[in-house]
Amino acid sequence: MSRRHRAERREINPDAKFGDLILAKFMNSLMYDGKKSAAESIVYGAFDVIQEKTKQDPLQVFHEALRNVQPALEVRSRRVGGATYQVPVEVRTDRSRALAIRWLINAARGRNEPTMTGRLSGELLDAANNRGNAVKKREDTHKMAEANRAFSHYRW
Repeated sequence: MSRRHRAERREINPDAKFGDLILAKFMNSLMYDGKKSAAESIVYGAFDVIQEKTKQDPLQVFHEALRNVQPALEVRSRRVGGATYQVPVEVRTDRSRALAIRWLINAARGRNEPTMTGRLSGELLDAANNRGNAVKKREDTHKMAEANRAFSHYRW
């Protein structure tokens, strides 16, 4: 890492269909090997499936799923006098959004539907209804932070 100054954040363009920056970030995280059109077709296909199943705006379902998966607390390792403690800290909003996106994509890839479109739509619907592996990951993170609350005075 550079010692001179922080790395500047890249500007990302909103997605083509909805004009949403967070959705564009989600597609960029989903993308493999620079294949953006493949990621777009997966996400828009999943949105079509959500539209058919729930008769709701798929963008609102997506944002609700993201909100349900975003963690408020996490643990960070802190070394104090030869011992390593798991210290609970609050998560910044941009990091919590990035974690939520990563957890949703990993949970969707771990499902066993035949297509990625089906997996992603199923995981988004589950997360919007407060169930599924991504929400479980958030609950586990919160439980870990709660269990290590005794070490919160080591926060820096």
